[in-house]
Amino acid sequence: MDRIGKYQVIRKLGDGATSEVFLCHDEFASRDVAVKIVYQERLNDPQGGKVFRKLFVTEASLAGKLSHPHIAQIYDAVVGDQISYIVMEYVPGGTLEAFCAPENLLPLDKIVEIIFKCTRALDFAHKLGVTHRDIKPANILIVGGTDIKITDFGSAITTTGDTTQVTGVGSPAYMSPQQIKEQPLDHRTDIYSLGVVMHQLLTGVLPFNAKNNFSMMYQITTVEPPPPSAHRKEVPPQLDAIVKKAMEKDLERRYQNWDELSFELAEVFRSQEIWRRSDEVADSEKFNTLRAMEFFAEFTDAELWEVLRISSWQDAAPGAALIRQGDPGNYFCILASGEVKVTKRNRLLNILNAGECFGEMSYLSRQTNERSADVISLSPSRVITIRVDDLARASDACRHRFDRAFMSILVERLTMANNRLTAV
Repeated sequence: MDRIGKYQVIRKLGDGATSEVFLCHDEFASRDVAVKIVYQERLNDPQGGKVFRKLFVTEASLAGKLSHPHIAQIYDAVVGDQISYIVMEYVPGGTLEAFCAPENLLPLDKIVEIIFKCTRALDFAHKLGVTHRDIKPANILIVGGTDIKITDFGSAITTTGDTTQVTGVGSPAYMSPQQIKEQPLDHRTDIYSLGVVMHQLLTGVLPFNAKNNFSMMYQITTVEPPPPSAHRKEVPPQLDAIVKKAMEKDLERRYQNWDELSFELAEVFRSQEIWRRSDEVADSEKFNTLRAMEFFAEFTDAELWEVLRISSWQDAAPGAALIRQGDPGNYFCILASGEVKVTKRNRLLNILNAGECFGEMSYLSRQTNERSADVISLSPSRVITIRVDDLARASDACRHRFDRAFMSILVERLTMANNRLTAV
């Protein structure tokens, strides 16, 4: 097979019970893609074909909709009499399955970061009315470090389509009690499944040890699993508690939304000082810091992850010079925490606090002018730095958000200046 539609086939990546996947090249977009061809006989099967077709069409309908840094995008879909396939983002790093063996476990801090990013991706999908229903290590791709992308929405349900749910889909070991009992499902079934994934990443074993699917399903609905710390002693009580709450059999005792789970993951990271190096800020902490700032109030989650990718974060001691008069103006800063002073020829111009920006004229003027003032930290401060060139390469949507945020600040400053003049 040389081509699949307009896509040039490079090689076969793998196959399964329902489909085979090929690495292809999209010559029009100049990128490699993964093309999943479903077996036509499965779609035409007189018994299960109707259900399988419904699932395939649901996944195909998500093309172009799930645009998030931690979701593998679905670019295109074709449903035909001779061939049906879905074109997806190609992620070459493998899956989380590689880190589910006791001899190859990730550090605890990396696991927390990965699960946090999964929660943000799945919350994004949930807000679009999509529940994945098949969260497992094999469906979480590794981009690099702790960056991941969730893939395979072939079992997804949506609130925008047919309200009749297809039951009996998913992977038994990761199914929630509600899935097994074929009850109506919502995002909390994904929360349960992610809890199972977290347990497996922490320990290298599944929460339930079963010889067959029937035994597995019985245990999921009736048995309380041992905490991760029973298998890995260094797991702190906070992580035990998070896994337990995510895997609660009773829906009302489980996390009710993704924000609750995200918050507790970020909190446990902050509480474990031994995980943190003085020169490193965790992505979960960065994300939550940005989300809490008024400056970023209008940014979407996807745009905040983009900000994380183009920014650098540093801690500054009191008295540190953050900007010096006369230096090139090729970056601007946002104060994540602490307090700084702005001076010109030793004359105090302003005091800035957390959430405020400085040096932004280098971006707004669209040229690298020299700095006109000094900015000195007054207290231990955390500074977010964004280079003008890096922001120029960001998406149009992200740059538009910055433009609006800076415009609001300029209007506020002009209003304050006018009020001072009026008072005089």
